[in-house]
Amino acid sequence: MATIGYLTTTLFDFGAIKGLKNEVDALGIRRPLLVTDPGVEAAGIAGKVLVQLDGVAVTVFAKTPANPTEEAVIEGVASYRSGSCDGIIALGGGSPIDLAKSVALAATHAEPLESYAAIRNGVGKITASVAPVIAIPTTAGTGSEVGRGALINLSNGSKLALISPHLIPKRAICDPELTLGLPPVLTAATGIDALTHCIETYLSPLVNPPAEAIALDGAYRAWHFIKRATENGSDREARWEMMMAALEGGMTFQKGLGAVHSLSHAAGALRRPTLHHGMLNGVFLPHILRFNADSVGEKYDKLREVFGLSAKADLTAAVSDLITSLGLPLTLGQMGFEEKHIPETVQRALADHSNATTPRKATAEEFEALLRAAL
Repeated sequence: MATIGYLTTTLFDFGAIKGLKNEVDALGIRRPLLVTDPGVEAAGIAGKVLVQLDGVAVTVFAKTPANPTEEAVIEGVASYRSGSCDGIIALGGGSPIDLAKSVALAATHAEPLESYAAIRNGVGKITASVAPVIAIPTTAGTGSEVGRGALINLSNGSKLALISPHLIPKRAICDPELTLGLPPVLTAATGIDALTHCIETYLSPLVNPPAEAIALDGAYRAWHFIKRATENGSDREARWEMMMAALEGGMTFQKGLGAVHSLSHAAGALRRPTLHHGMLNGVFLPHILRFNADSVGEKYDKLREVFGLSAKADLTAAVSDLITSLGLPLTLGQMGFEEKHIPETVQRALADHSNATTPRKATAEEFEALLRAAL
Protein backbone atom coordinates (compact mmCIF):
# COMPACT_ATOMS: atom_id res chain seq x y z
CA MET A 1 0.00 0.00 0.00
CA ALA A 2 1.29 3.45 -0.90
CA THR A 3 1.30 6.30 1.61
CA ILE A 4 1.50 9.51 -0.40
CA GLY A 5 2.41 12.88 1.11
CA TYR A 6 1.34 15.59 -1.34
CA LEU A 7 -1.03 18.32 -0.14
CA THR A 8 -2.24 15.83 2.46
CA THR A 9 -1.58 12.22 3.50
CA THR A 10 -3.23 9.65 1.25
CA LEU A 11 -3.56 5.93 1.88
CA PHE A 12 -4.00 4.27 -1.50
CA ASP A 13 -4.63 0.63 -2.41
CA PHE A 14 -7.12 -2.17 -2.16
CA GLY A 15 -7.86 -2.60 1.52
CA ALA A 16 -6.77 0.92 2.48
CA ILE A 17 -10.03 1.38 4.39
CA LYS A 18 -8.61 -0.92 7.07
CA GLY A 19 -6.36 1.95 8.13
CA LEU A 20 -9.27 4.25 8.98
CA LYS A 21 -9.27 3.67 12.74
CA ASN A 22 -5.55 4.44 12.95
CA GLU A 23 -6.05 7.72 11.09
CA VAL A 24 -9.03 8.69 13.26
CA ASP A 25 -6.88 8.10 16.33
CA ALA A 26 -3.89 9.93 14.84
CA LEU A 27 -6.02 13.03 14.29
CA GLY A 28 -7.44 12.85 17.80
CA ILE A 29 -11.01 12.45 16.59
CA ARG A 30 -13.17 10.82 19.24
CA ARG A 31 -16.72 11.49 18.01
CA PRO A 32 -16.80 11.68 14.19
CA LEU A 33 -19.72 12.67 12.02
CA LEU A 34 -19.99 10.33 9.02
CA VAL A 35 -21.28 12.33 6.05
CA THR A 36 -22.57 10.25 3.15
CA ASP A 37 -25.58 9.95 0.86
CA PRO A 38 -28.59 7.60 0.64
CA GLY A 39 -27.12 5.62 -2.27
CA VAL A 40 -23.84 4.88 -0.52
CA GLU A 41 -25.71 3.91 2.62
CA ALA A 42 -28.13 1.64 0.70
CA ALA A 43 -25.22 -0.04 -1.10
CA GLY A 44 -23.80 -1.14 2.25
CA ILE A 45 -20.60 0.87 1.87
CA ALA A 46 -21.33 2.98 4.93
CA GLY A 47 -21.68 -0.25 6.89
CA LYS A 48 -18.23 -1.36 5.75
CA VAL A 49 -16.80 1.88 7.09
CA LEU A 50 -18.65 1.65 10.40
CA VAL A 51 -17.22 -1.84 10.92
CA GLN A 52 -13.76 -0.27 10.90
CA LEU A 53 -14.87 2.10 13.68
CA ASP A 54 -16.04 -0.46 16.19
CA GLY A 55 -16.07 1.15 19.62
CA VAL A 56 -16.10 4.71 18.24
CA ALA A 57 -19.13 6.95 18.87
CA VAL A 58 -20.17 7.79 15.30
CA THR A 59 -23.04 10.07 14.28
CA VAL A 60 -24.31 9.36 10.75
CA PHE A 61 -25.64 12.00 8.36
CA ALA A 62 -26.76 10.32 5.14
CA LYS A 63 -28.88 13.08 3.58
CA THR A 64 -26.43 14.54 1.07
CA PRO A 65 -28.35 15.60 -2.07
CA ALA A 66 -27.07 15.04 -5.61
CA ASN A 67 -25.67 18.57 -5.67
CA PRO A 68 -24.82 19.80 -2.13
CA THR A 69 -27.02 22.61 -0.87
CA GLU A 70 -26.81 25.21 1.87
CA GLU A 71 -29.88 23.62 3.45
CA ALA A 72 -28.03 20.30 3.68
CA VAL A 73 -25.04 22.07 5.25
CA ILE A 74 -27.33 23.49 7.93
CA GLU A 75 -28.76 20.02 8.62
CA GLY A 76 -25.28 18.55 8.73
CA VAL A 77 -24.09 21.15 11.22
CA ALA A 78 -27.09 20.36 13.42
CA SER A 79 -26.11 16.67 13.40
CA TYR A 80 -22.48 17.58 14.11
CA ARG A 81 -23.47 19.59 17.15
CA SER A 82 -26.11 17.19 18.46
CA GLY A 83 -23.51 14.43 18.40
CA SER A 84 -20.89 16.65 20.07
CA CYS A 85 -18.66 15.73 17.13
CA ASP A 86 -15.03 16.75 16.81
CA GLY A 87 -14.27 15.65 13.26
CA ILE A 88 -15.84 14.42 10.05
CA ILE A 89 -15.51 11.33 7.87
CA ALA A 90 -16.68 12.05 4.31
CA LEU A 91 -17.79 8.95 2.40
CA GLY A 92 -18.97 8.97 -1.20
CA GLY A 93 -18.45 10.89 -4.40
CA GLY A 94 -17.81 14.59 -4.74
CA SER A 95 -21.14 15.61 -3.24
CA PRO A 96 -20.71 14.06 0.23
CA ILE A 97 -17.05 15.14 0.33
CA ASP A 98 -17.88 18.73 -0.62
CA LEU A 99 -20.77 18.75 1.85
CA ALA A 100 -18.48 17.41 4.59
CA LYS A 101 -15.95 20.18 3.96
CA SER A 102 -18.72 22.76 4.10
CA VAL A 103 -20.06 21.34 7.36
CA ALA A 104 -16.53 21.34 8.78
CA LEU A 105 -16.32 25.03 7.91
CA ALA A 106 -19.82 26.08 8.97
CA ALA A 107 -19.59 24.25 12.31
CA THR A 108 -16.49 26.23 13.28
CA HIS A 109 -16.99 29.63 11.63
CA ALA A 110 -19.62 32.35 12.02
CA GLU A 111 -22.47 32.65 9.51
CA PRO A 112 -23.23 33.31 6.70
CA LEU A 113 -21.69 30.54 4.61
CA GLU A 114 -21.72 32.72 1.50
CA SER A 115 -19.18 35.11 3.06
CA TYR A 116 -16.48 32.41 2.68
CA ALA A 117 -16.99 31.95 -1.08
CA ALA A 118 -13.95 32.64 -3.24
CA ILE A 119 -15.72 35.23 -5.38
CA ARG A 120 -16.87 37.02 -2.19
CA ASN A 121 -13.22 37.43 -1.10
CA GLY A 122 -13.78 34.74 1.49
CA VAL A 123 -10.60 32.70 1.07
CA GLY A 124 -8.71 34.59 3.74
CA LYS A 125 -11.62 34.33 6.19
CA ILE A 126 -11.29 30.54 6.43
CA THR A 127 -9.00 29.65 9.32
CA ALA A 128 -7.23 26.57 10.63
CA SER A 129 -10.11 26.00 13.05
CA VAL A 130 -11.99 24.05 10.35
CA ALA A 131 -12.96 20.67 11.78
CA PRO A 132 -10.64 17.85 10.61
CA VAL A 133 -11.96 15.81 7.68
CA ILE A 134 -11.04 12.31 6.53
CA ALA A 135 -12.21 11.78 2.94
CA ILE A 136 -13.03 8.34 1.56
CA PRO A 137 -14.07 8.45 -2.12
CA THR A 138 -16.39 5.77 -3.47
CA THR A 139 -16.14 7.01 -7.06
CA ALA A 140 -13.10 7.68 -9.23
CA GLY A 141 -13.81 11.16 -10.43
CA THR A 142 -13.88 14.36 -8.43
CA GLY A 143 -10.49 14.38 -6.71
CA SER A 144 -12.21 16.27 -3.89
CA GLU A 145 -10.48 14.00 -1.38
CA VAL A 146 -7.29 16.05 -1.88
CA GLY A 147 -8.88 19.26 -3.18
CA ARG A 148 -8.94 22.60 -1.40
CA GLY A 149 -12.45 23.52 -2.53
CA ALA A 150 -16.10 22.67 -2.07
CA LEU A 151 -19.01 23.62 -4.33
CA ILE A 152 -22.31 24.47 -2.70
CA ASN A 153 -25.69 25.51 -4.10
CA LEU A 154 -26.77 28.40 -1.88
CA SER A 155 -30.34 29.10 -0.86
CA ASN A 156 -30.36 32.19 -3.09
CA GLY A 157 -29.86 30.05 -6.20
CA SER A 158 -26.15 30.68 -6.74
CA LYS A 159 -23.49 27.96 -6.83
CA LEU A 160 -20.29 29.14 -5.21
CA ALA A 161 -16.91 27.66 -4.41
CA LEU A 162 -15.43 27.63 -0.93
CA ILE A 163 -11.66 27.50 -1.40
CA SER A 164 -8.88 27.32 1.18
CA PRO A 165 -5.88 25.13 2.04
CA HIS A 166 -7.66 24.59 5.34
CA LEU A 167 -10.43 22.70 3.50
CA ILE A 168 -8.05 20.03 2.21
CA PRO A 169 -8.95 16.83 4.11
CA LYS A 170 -6.37 15.87 6.72
CA ARG A 171 -6.40 12.33 5.35
CA ALA A 172 -7.57 10.73 2.11
CA ILE A 173 -8.26 7.00 2.07
CA CYS A 174 -8.51 5.77 -1.51
CA ASP A 175 -9.61 2.15 -1.63
CA PRO A 176 -10.51 0.97 -5.16
CA GLU A 177 -12.42 -1.90 -3.54
CA LEU A 178 -15.17 0.59 -2.71
CA THR A 179 -15.70 1.39 -6.41
CA LEU A 180 -16.21 -2.19 -7.63
CA GLY A 181 -20.00 -1.96 -7.41
CA LEU A 182 -20.30 1.42 -9.12
CA PRO A 183 -22.76 1.18 -12.06
CA PRO A 184 -21.35 1.62 -15.59
CA VAL A 185 -22.97 5.00 -16.23
CA LEU A 186 -21.57 6.46 -13.00
CA THR A 187 -18.19 4.88 -13.66
CA ALA A 188 -18.13 6.59 -17.04
CA ALA A 189 -19.45 9.96 -15.82
CA THR A 190 -17.11 10.21 -12.85
CA GLY A 191 -14.22 8.97 -14.98
CA ILE A 192 -14.82 11.73 -17.54
CA ASP A 193 -14.80 14.18 -14.63
CA ALA A 194 -11.32 12.93 -13.68
CA LEU A 195 -10.13 13.14 -17.30
CA THR A 196 -11.48 16.67 -17.61
CA HIS A 197 -9.71 17.75 -14.42
CA CYS A 198 -6.41 16.49 -15.79
CA ILE A 199 -6.90 18.08 -19.21
CA GLU A 200 -8.10 21.45 -17.92
CA THR A 201 -5.41 21.81 -15.28
CA TYR A 202 -2.77 20.88 -17.86
CA LEU A 203 -4.11 23.55 -20.22
CA SER A 204 -4.25 26.21 -17.49
CA PRO A 205 -1.77 29.02 -18.23
CA LEU A 206 -0.48 29.07 -14.65
CA VAL A 207 3.14 27.95 -14.31
CA ASN A 208 3.37 24.85 -12.11
CA PRO A 209 5.49 22.12 -13.76
CA PRO A 210 5.02 19.49 -10.99
CA ALA A 211 1.24 19.81 -11.15
CA GLU A 212 1.38 19.76 -14.95
CA ALA A 213 3.35 16.51 -14.92
CA ILE A 214 0.83 14.95 -12.54
CA ALA A 215 -2.03 16.12 -14.78
CA LEU A 216 -0.50 14.41 -17.80
CA ASP A 217 0.04 11.18 -15.87
CA GLY A 218 -3.57 11.26 -14.65
CA ALA A 219 -4.84 11.98 -18.17
CA TYR A 220 -2.91 8.97 -19.47
CA ARG A 221 -4.43 6.66 -16.87
CA ALA A 222 -7.98 7.96 -17.36
CA TRP A 223 -7.82 7.81 -21.15
CA HIS A 224 -6.48 4.26 -21.29
CA PHE A 225 -8.53 2.67 -18.49
CA ILE A 226 -11.93 4.40 -18.38
CA LYS A 227 -13.50 2.15 -20.98
CA ARG A 228 -12.23 -1.01 -19.29
CA ALA A 229 -13.59 0.12 -15.92
CA THR A 230 -16.95 1.01 -17.48
CA GLU A 231 -17.33 -2.22 -19.43
CA ASN A 232 -16.13 -4.48 -16.60
CA GLY A 233 -16.67 -3.02 -13.17
CA SER A 234 -14.82 -5.91 -11.52
CA ASP A 235 -11.60 -5.18 -13.45
CA ARG A 236 -9.40 -4.47 -10.46
CA GLU A 237 -6.50 -3.04 -12.45
CA ALA A 238 -8.81 -0.60 -14.26
CA ARG A 239 -10.49 0.43 -10.98
CA TRP A 240 -7.08 1.06 -9.39
CA GLU A 241 -5.91 3.11 -12.35
CA MET A 242 -9.09 5.19 -12.49
CA MET A 243 -8.95 5.96 -8.79
CA MET A 244 -5.34 7.06 -9.24
CA ALA A 245 -6.35 9.23 -12.20
CA ALA A 246 -9.03 10.87 -10.07
CA LEU A 247 -6.59 11.44 -7.22
CA GLU A 248 -4.06 13.00 -9.60
CA GLY A 249 -6.74 15.25 -11.06
CA GLY A 250 -7.40 16.55 -7.54
CA MET A 251 -3.69 17.00 -6.92
CA THR A 252 -3.49 19.42 -9.84
CA PHE A 253 -6.29 21.78 -8.85
CA GLN A 254 -3.62 24.28 -7.76
CA LYS A 255 -3.17 25.04 -11.48
CA GLY A 256 -6.83 25.96 -11.76
CA LEU A 257 -9.52 24.71 -14.11
CA GLY A 258 -11.16 26.35 -17.12
CA ALA A 259 -14.26 27.06 -19.17
CA VAL A 260 -15.53 23.46 -19.08
CA HIS A 261 -15.94 23.83 -15.36
CA SER A 262 -17.24 27.39 -15.56
CA LEU A 263 -20.11 26.02 -17.65
CA SER A 264 -20.55 22.81 -15.64
CA HIS A 265 -20.68 24.70 -12.36
CA ALA A 266 -23.18 27.15 -13.84
CA ALA A 267 -25.47 24.50 -15.33
CA GLY A 268 -25.12 22.36 -12.21
CA ALA A 269 -26.54 25.20 -10.10
CA LEU A 270 -30.00 24.57 -11.56
CA ARG A 271 -32.32 23.06 -9.00
CA ARG A 272 -34.40 21.51 -11.78
CA PRO A 273 -33.30 19.54 -13.67
CA THR A 274 -30.57 18.10 -11.46
CA LEU A 275 -27.59 17.66 -13.77
CA HIS A 276 -24.65 15.33 -13.06
CA HIS A 277 -21.36 17.22 -12.97
CA GLY A 278 -19.33 14.55 -14.76
CA MET A 279 -21.91 14.25 -17.54
CA LEU A 280 -21.91 18.02 -17.97
CA ASN A 281 -18.12 17.95 -18.31
CA GLY A 282 -18.49 15.30 -20.98
CA VAL A 283 -20.90 17.49 -22.93
CA PHE A 284 -18.82 20.66 -22.67
CA LEU A 285 -15.31 19.22 -23.05
CA PRO A 286 -15.31 18.77 -26.85
CA HIS A 287 -16.75 22.25 -27.38
CA ILE A 288 -14.16 23.91 -25.15
CA LEU A 289 -11.29 21.94 -26.67
CA ARG A 290 -12.33 23.37 -30.03
CA PHE A 291 -12.77 26.85 -28.52
CA ASN A 292 -9.30 26.79 -26.91
CA ALA A 293 -7.41 25.28 -29.85
CA ASP A 294 -5.56 28.47 -30.84
CA SER A 295 -4.77 29.51 -27.25
CA VAL A 296 -2.76 26.59 -25.84
CA GLY A 297 0.41 26.51 -27.93
CA GLU A 298 1.70 22.97 -28.49
CA LYS A 299 -0.14 21.40 -25.55
CA TYR A 300 -2.61 19.55 -27.78
CA ASP A 301 0.36 17.80 -29.38
CA LYS A 302 1.37 16.50 -25.96
CA LEU A 303 -2.17 15.33 -25.23
CA ARG A 304 -2.24 13.46 -28.54
CA GLU A 305 1.00 11.76 -27.56
CA VAL A 306 -0.30 10.83 -24.10
CA PHE A 307 -3.52 9.44 -25.59
CA GLY A 308 -1.64 7.43 -28.21
CA LEU A 309 -3.14 9.38 -31.12
CA SER A 310 -1.37 10.26 -34.34
CA ALA A 311 0.26 13.67 -34.60
CA LYS A 312 -2.43 14.84 -37.02
CA ALA A 313 -5.41 13.35 -35.19
CA ASP A 314 -8.41 15.55 -34.44
CA LEU A 315 -8.22 15.74 -30.63
CA THR A 316 -11.76 17.04 -30.26
CA ALA A 317 -13.18 14.25 -32.40
CA ALA A 318 -11.22 11.64 -30.45
CA VAL A 319 -12.62 12.94 -27.15
CA SER A 320 -16.16 12.97 -28.58
CA ASP A 321 -15.71 9.40 -29.80
CA LEU A 322 -14.57 8.29 -26.34
CA ILE A 323 -17.57 9.91 -24.65
CA THR A 324 -19.93 8.33 -27.19
CA SER A 325 -18.35 4.91 -26.68
CA LEU A 326 -19.05 5.20 -22.95
CA GLY A 327 -22.76 5.77 -23.53
CA LEU A 328 -22.74 9.27 -22.05
CA PRO A 329 -24.85 12.12 -23.44
CA LEU A 330 -23.23 14.44 -25.96
CA THR A 331 -25.85 17.19 -25.71
CA LEU A 332 -27.45 19.22 -22.95
CA GLY A 333 -30.87 18.46 -24.39
CA GLN A 334 -30.38 14.78 -23.62
CA MET A 335 -29.89 15.76 -19.98
CA GLY A 336 -33.02 17.91 -19.72
CA PHE A 337 -31.36 21.31 -20.10
CA GLU A 338 -33.56 23.71 -22.10
CA GLU A 339 -33.05 26.92 -24.05
CA LYS A 340 -34.79 28.88 -21.28
CA HIS A 341 -31.91 28.00 -18.94
CA ILE A 342 -29.27 29.68 -21.11
CA PRO A 343 -29.42 33.31 -19.82
CA GLU A 344 -28.94 32.45 -16.14
CA THR A 345 -26.30 29.84 -17.01
CA VAL A 346 -24.31 32.42 -18.98
CA GLN A 347 -24.31 34.84 -16.05
CA ARG A 348 -23.22 32.16 -13.60
CA ALA A 349 -20.49 30.97 -15.95
CA LEU A 350 -19.11 34.49 -16.28
CA ALA A 351 -18.92 34.79 -12.48
CA ASP A 352 -17.36 31.36 -11.92
CA HIS A 353 -13.92 31.20 -10.30
CA SER A 354 -12.60 28.81 -12.97
CA ASN A 355 -12.52 31.66 -15.49
CA ALA A 356 -9.39 32.98 -13.80
CA THR A 357 -7.27 30.13 -15.21
CA THR A 358 -8.88 29.31 -18.53
CA PRO A 359 -6.54 29.67 -21.52
CA ARG A 360 -9.15 31.66 -23.46
CA LYS A 361 -11.71 33.75 -21.60
CA ALA A 362 -15.18 33.64 -23.11
CA THR A 363 -17.47 36.65 -23.40
CA ALA A 364 -21.16 36.45 -22.56
CA GLU A 365 -21.89 36.08 -26.27
CA GLU A 366 -19.35 33.29 -26.62
CA PHE A 367 -20.71 31.41 -23.59
CA GLU A 368 -24.20 31.69 -25.07
CA ALA A 369 -22.96 30.35 -28.40
CA LEU A 370 -21.19 27.47 -26.65
CA LEU A 371 -24.36 26.57 -24.75
CA ARG A 372 -26.45 26.67 -27.90
CA ALA A 373 -23.93 24.49 -29.69
CA ALA A 374 -24.05 22.01 -26.81
CA LEU A 375 -27.86 22.04 -26.62
